[in-house]
Amino acid sequence: MPVRLPAVLRRPVNGPAARLGALIAVGGALGAASRAWIGREWPPAAGGFPTTTFAVNAAGCLAMGILAVLLEETLRGRTFARPLIGVGFLGGFTTFSLFAEETRALLADHPAIALAYLVGTPAVAVIATIVGFAGATSAFTLRARLAESRRNP
Repeated sequence: MPVRLPAVLRRPVNGPAARLGALIAVGGALGAASRAWIGREWPPAAGGFPTTTFAVNAAGCLAMGILAVLLEETLRGRTFARPLIGVGFLGGFTTFSLFAEETRALLADHPAIALAYLVGTPAVAVIATIVGFAGATSAFTLRARLAESRRNP
């Protein structure tokens, strides 16, 4: 018996939904390719702490915090930025699946490293996002104050 897809899944996608999907796909492909390149150029030591994935995820979260502020302060109204850069590029750049696989692989022979990685990665990801957001917010606040002081010496 053939499987019949719901009508919503059989409709052709065009217009804004197609553009949104294309932006996410392009960004995701570029982000994943960037992460793969970094992984090839700086592979972690076998059986050691997965520094490459850890650093990529931390950097991606830092960038997401900065992007959140940029979207509000300078990219407002540019509908391409969030799906292309945030969801697409940074979504493809950061990797939960590789984090999970590396944790699983470490569990058998290096449980202490696996535990440190399992706890440390999400903690650093949240901290990096907050630091990126706070740093970018501070930079824009300083920029606004400097611009105001130049207008009204």
